[in-house]
Amino acid sequence: MAGELMGDEMLDVAIIGAGVGGIAAAAMLRRLDGQRFEVFEKGHTVGGTWRDNTYPGCACDVPSHLYSLSFAQNPDWSRSYPAQPEIESYLERTTDSLDLRRSITFGVELEAIQWDGNGSHWVLVFTDGSQRNARSVIMATGPLSRPSMPEIDGLDSFAGTMFHSARWNHDHDLTGDRVAVIGTGASAVQFVPEIAPITAHLTVFQRSAPWVLPRDDRPAPSWRRSLYARIPALQRLHRWRVYLRQELLSVAFVGRGSSAQRIAQRIKDEVRSHIAASISDPAEQERLVPTYEPGCKRLLIANKWYPTLARADVDLCTEKILSITPRGVLTGDGVEHEVDTIILGTGFAASDFPGPIRIEGLGGVDLAERWSSGAATHLGIAVDGFPNLYFLAGPNTGLGHNSIIFMIEAQLHYVRGALLDLRRRGVRATSVSPNAVSEFYDGVQRRLAHTVWTTGCSSWYRSAGGQVDTLWPGTTIEYWWRTRRFRPSLFAPSGPDSGRGASAR
Repeated sequence: MAGELMGDEMLDVAIIGAGVGGIAAAAMLRRLDGQRFEVFEKGHTVGGTWRDNTYPGCACDVPSHLYSLSFAQNPDWSRSYPAQPEIESYLERTTDSLDLRRSITFGVELEAIQWDGNGSHWVLVFTDGSQRNARSVIMATGPLSRPSMPEIDGLDSFAGTMFHSARWNHDHDLTGDRVAVIGTGASAVQFVPEIAPITAHLTVFQRSAPWVLPRDDRPAPSWRRSLYARIPALQRLHRWRVYLRQELLSVAFVGRGSSAQRIAQRIKDEVRSHIAASISDPAEQERLVPTYEPGCKRLLIANKWYPTLARADVDLCTEKILSITPRGVLTGDGVEHEVDTIILGTGFAASDFPGPIRIEGLGGVDLAERWSSGAATHLGIAVDGFPNLYFLAGPNTGLGHNSIIFMIEAQLHYVRGALLDLRRRGVRATSVSPNAVSEFYDGVQRRLAHTVWTTGCSSWYRSAGGQVDTLWPGTTIEYWWRTRRFRPSLFAPSGPDSGRGASAR
């Protein structure tokens, strides 16, 4: 594999990751004439998080027809909300139908990218010691690619089987096991109902209760699938209807006015009703009602969560976990919960920007250090001092109400403009201005102060410094409007040829 990576050819663009973002980026570049590009993927097939997360019940909480690429619609979604195998299959088919697989190098893990100021290009350094050069880099590694491990004393001392839900151990049979699940987030509300019927006993450890709404999931009738296949315009119309319905939910998150309060109250009432339908004990009901505002943490959708917690062989523990012992989980009330298996449903390091890949820009500046006090970008896409580097689903572009794929496609439209601008100017590199970055970041942080995400809860939305560097504090319509046109005035040539109009090659 190393030999395949040691080519002399300078790439115009390197794409890191072959998940949804990487596939969309490759499709964009394929349509952009004259671009030599390659996708580098550490796995052995496409799919990203939908390849890696294979836990029982894994599914998307965005409706099927919206959680798909606009230029590669799928009329054959079998349900309202797509399950993991169906999404992975869709991404595999899309990759093949667009003939993108020949542009992907699989099984290579990126260790670092370093800016070469003399040559005005990025040097990609892989873990096997090989290197590759590229004028521009699109980071499509995704925010849900790195499991978050809890900081619990004794985590390595457990004598039984332990694994994270994002790295499900399919070789381990849970039948008849006493199982502990740590965490009650989006993954847990999906896999707990699936494994509860086969375990001897299941204990769910809850630090804070989630808001869990009913999921309106139903099979797609065959006549509708056939109709969408024959008349794609009808599917596009349905997609826009779903999009606008989801977009209306932004009112509950991005403001604190009367409309937001009414929606929040509706959510509270619906969740309480959902709980009461499964659990009769008022004291048990209260343990399941969150103490924070709806949306402060991610809203979850599931139909089996509360009925599962009502089972006689399932316990909900709200005591603080003190440590993991060789035999199980020790809680603050002095009880040691003896179990055979521990499953960590503790989510992802979504606020850990830029992740495990070391990125060194102009003058060797390390991006992780640069972002240690705040992941400041221009539109979540570009960073000053890091020429020709573009992020997909980057800082402050995550959503609590709509499809991230819409945001990724808007970002790629902007990146396309940046690449065309390089060609038009005849320079090798440009870098966004510091003022554009500070203006965007400061504006986002001011707006976030008036959203539900800063009302006091602790969540993965917040970084270690306490600021919200993950979410976009507006509508996706606004973000599309701001990315619809690339602004060359915000980008200046960078490198030894910046003032000479040198060839882009």
